[in-house]
Amino acid sequence: MSISNNAPSSLRPSNGFHWFKYASPQTFFPLAGKLIPWFVSIAVVLSVVGLYVGFFVAPTDHQQGDAYRIIFLHVPAAWMSMFIYLVMAFWAGIGLAFNTRMSSMMASALAPTGAIFTFLALWTGALWGKPTWGAWWVWDARLTSELILLFLYVGFMALQASIDEPRRADKAGAVLALVGVVNVPVIYFSVQWWNTLHQGSSINLRSAPSMAMTMLLGMLIMALAFWAYTIAVSLTRARCILLERERHTDWVKHYMESNK
Repeated sequence: MSISNNAPSSLRPSNGFHWFKYASPQTFFPLAGKLIPWFVSIAVVLSVVGLYVGFFVAPTDHQQGDAYRIIFLHVPAAWMSMFIYLVMAFWAGIGLAFNTRMSSMMASALAPTGAIFTFLALWTGALWGKPTWGAWWVWDARLTSELILLFLYVGFMALQASIDEPRRADKAGAVLALVGVVNVPVIYFSVQWWNTLHQGSSINLRSAPSMAMTMLLGMLIMALAFWAYTIAVSLTRARCILLERERHTDWVKHYMESNK
């Protein structure tokens, strides 16, 4: 059935900007290439500013001294580990529900970066825990659930790598990613649900922050830096996955020949 020229403008095709066209790998590929340098630059600038604020501007904590400054890496990394998992599960779910190739590839591209931030959160947490708690590791509810998150990331990547057919691998990984989403609220609310050694959140939307504004500013800037880094790296990885999976298409062959 065709739409007549007298139909309302909302029903007529438009030559304007369409987000859905970037679901096509051929259209997504050049856009991602243009965005990557911008987000790399943003990540570098914000990292320098955030580290300077965190290590040179923020005041010394009256209880922990300068040892607390690890939070400028630890807290943003922990935030990103949970956020990336939710985004990864979202794209995996979209790919599973609508059988969209680009969605599944984005989920695969996000997983390694999420695993890196989860490992960084655990590692910096151990560096912070030794002088604070007197131990590198305790089976605290938040630490344990964060470790489970790392296992979910690794399991997602291992499951996809163990299946040769990409579409079957995407579906199997999507099921695991969606099941694992339940762990994210467990991480976030663990300090409220259980009596744990891990301190409660210093940032709460229902109350004023319980820290100096320069400390909060440093953490927020580093979180934005990690966010920009995640976009840049994930887009780069998505382009590599795309070239591998679409290597038999004419446009990829043309691209490879033109870049020899």
